[in-house]
Amino acid sequence: MPCMTQLDCAFIQKDPYGVVLVIGAFNFPIQLTLLPLVGAIAAGNCVILKPSEVSSCTERLLAEALPCYLDPVSSSTASFILLKNQNEAEGSVRVGKIIMTAAAKHVTPLTLELGGKSPCYVDKCCNFQNAANRIVWGKFLNAGQTCIAPDYVICTVETQERLMPCLRQAISEFFGNEPKQSADFGRMVNDRHFKRAQALLECGRVAIGGETDECERYIAPTVLADVKEWEPIMQEEVLAPILPIFTVNDMEEAIHFINCRDRPLAVYAFSCDNKVVNEVLDRTSSGGFCGNDTLFHASLITLPYGGIGCSGFGKYHGKFTFDTFTHFRGCLLRYIGLETINKMRYPPYNDNNLKLTVASLEVRRSMCTLL
Repeated sequence: MPCMTQLDCAFIQKDPYGVVLVIGAFNFPIQLTLLPLVGAIAAGNCVILKPSEVSSCTERLLAEALPCYLDPVSSSTASFILLKNQNEAEGSVRVGKIIMTAAAKHVTPLTLELGGKSPCYVDKCCNFQNAANRIVWGKFLNAGQTCIAPDYVICTVETQERLMPCLRQAISEFFGNEPKQSADFGRMVNDRHFKRAQALLECGRVAIGGETDECERYIAPTVLADVKEWEPIMQEEVLAPILPIFTVNDMEEAIHFINCRDRPLAVYAFSCDNKVVNEVLDRTSSGGFCGNDTLFHASLITLPYGGIGCSGFGKYHGKFTFDTFTHFRGCLLRYIGLETINKMRYPPYNDNNLKLTVASLEVRRSMCTLL
């Protein structure tokens, strides 16, 4: 503490913002709704909860279950309101801009998790089967409907040729020869998302999978090769079980390609050479980063989770969730005495006041040394 305030009490008071709106997402409708809800209530806020109506069964469950465990809105600060039947809201840049516009009218702070195209660089020096296992797991979990799923693989043509059979083997081991029959492989959340994803299969060349069933909203675990930069699958977030592979000449071109686009929610890099992983880390920008695996950085509550730029802003998970919904109020309680010394700060300012100020600073400096 500065010498001038040695006799004072300085502290940070953690106040609730008051009322918090939590808009849940359809792809992880329990986690992405309850995790911020818990943090906001722990911080002392009243919460307006808006589950995703796209995940309609989960929406009904939350509407029935939460009132059994939480108080409805009242004089208590730890309460919540449940909003239903609102327009669909997804974590996209378009929706984020709509929410920001509405919040700006009231100067309301925001935390936005918006997703984006998270690249996955695979180096030529790599344990290809291990990398394939972790990429396949991260990509096809929840049928690809994960905001931090590796959106596309970026590598050289030679690396693609070595990686492709390993991807095929991983898909077969995880989901069998008929993934449609696997109890561990999901479906697209609704017809609109199915049709959107199905149209992306027209991009590039289907190297693995590609089968669809509209009645079940099923899209097989699919890998696309020979995709072009201008094709839709390289322009929009995939959010489906479709993994495009985009080829470049070397790591330098890969990093340049990543940096020429909006900053994603995550960047992944696979290599047996730590220098390569660290170079991708140091020379790119993203909400989070994971070397030699996918998704796992988001599992640590000791790490902040969130986006940057078009992938969102603000952090949560663990204590960061509490902090996100808390106003950190800087407070100082000053000592009421020593007004004779304090008079030197008041006008009129003259040479005598200056001499007193210098003398006082010398005394306080000596006190600080002793302390």
